[in-house]
Amino acid sequence: MVIQKSEDLYLNRAKFVMKYLGVWYLFLIFQMIYIIQVWGDLEAVSQASYLLFTQACLCFKVTVLQMNMDLLKDLLRRMNEKVFLPQSAKHESILKLQAKRIKRLLLAFMISSQTTCGLWALKPLFDDAGSRNFPFDMWMPVQPEFSPQYELGYAFQLVTICMSAYMYFGVDSVTLSMVIFACAQVDIIKDKILSIQHIQKENKDQHEIKEILSENYNKLIECVKHHQAVVSFTQLVEDAYHTFLLFQLVGSVGLICMSALRILVVDWRSMQFFSILTYVSVMISQLFVCCWCGHELTATSEDLHTVLTTCFWYEQDVRFMRTLYFALMSMRRPMVLRAGHYISLSRQTFVSILRMSYSYFAVLNQTK
Repeated sequence: MVIQKSEDLYLNRAKFVMKYLGVWYLFLIFQMIYIIQVWGDLEAVSQASYLLFTQACLCFKVTVLQMNMDLLKDLLRRMNEKVFLPQSAKHESILKLQAKRIKRLLLAFMISSQTTCGLWALKPLFDDAGSRNFPFDMWMPVQPEFSPQYELGYAFQLVTICMSAYMYFGVDSVTLSMVIFACAQVDIIKDKILSIQHIQKENKDQHEIKEILSENYNKLIECVKHHQAVVSFTQLVEDAYHTFLLFQLVGSVGLICMSALRILVVDWRSMQFFSILTYVSVMISQLFVCCWCGHELTATSEDLHTVLTTCFWYEQDVRFMRTLYFALMSMRRPMVLRAGHYISLSRQTFVSILRMSYSYFAVLNQTK
C-alpha cells in the first residue's frame, strides 16, 4: 500500500499558494495614506476602513506565520511521524475523507472571495460608466485621467486584491487543515479501539487466549500514545496560531458592522451593493469555517470517552483494565481549540459573534 504523506494530502494547495504568491503590503500602505488624506470625512473613512482591516488582517496572519516558522516546521514533521501513519486501508480512507471535507469548504471560500474581487473590479465599469475611476478608493501614485497610468493602476488593484484572497486561502488552509487532520487521527483512534478482539474462550486454548489478551493490551497502549500525540499536536497548533485566530474573530464583528452600514447607504441596484453583499457573505463564511473546524475537533474527541467503554473491556485481564482506567481519565475531556488561548472555536461562538455584530450594527444604525 502506497502511503501518501499527510503533509501533502492536507496542505498541497496551501503550499502551492504560499510558494508562488507573495503578500502585497503596498495595498495596505496605499489604503493607510488614503485614510489619512480623507480623515474627518466619515463616509470616505468608513468606505475604506473595511478593506484596510482586511489587508491588515492578512498581513498580520502572514507575519505570525513567518514568526512561527519553527513551530510550523515542527507541526509538518509531526504530521509525518510514525504514530500518525495509517495502518490500514480504512485509516487511509479516513484521512482522505477529512482532507476532502476541509478542501471543499476552503475551495468554496476561495471561489466566493474571487467572485467578490470580480464584482469590485466591475464597479467602475457599471456604477461609474463614462468616468475613469479605480475599483477601490485609495491613494495611488498614478492618475486615472491619463493612459496608460489608468490601465496600470487598475491592473495593480485587481491583481493585488485577487492575490490577497489567494493568500487568505493559503494561510487559513495551513491552520484549519491541521485541525481537521487532528480530527481524522481521533477517528483512527476510535477505529483502533473498536478493533479490540472479542475472546471466545470456549473455542480457544489458553495459549491463544493469552495471545489475544496481549494483542488487545498492546492496542490499548498504542491508542493511549496516539491520543497523547494528537493532544500535543493540537496544543502546538493553538500555540502557533491563536493570535491571528483571535484577531480574526474580534475583527469580524467590526467588518460585518461596517459593511452592513455601507449596504444601507448605497443603491441596491448598483454593482457596489452586490460587491459589499458578497464581501459580507465571504467574511461570514470565513468565520464559519474557523468555528466549524474547532467544533469538529471538540465533537470528535468528546465521543472518544464513550467509545472506550464500548469495547470488550470486561473480557480482558487486570493490566488491561488498569490501563483502561487511566485512559478514561485522560480522555474524559474533549480537545478544544481556542483563539487567544481564551475563546473556544465552536458553533456557539459563531452564533454569538453574529448576534454581537447585529447588536452593534443596530446601535450604530440608530446613532446614525
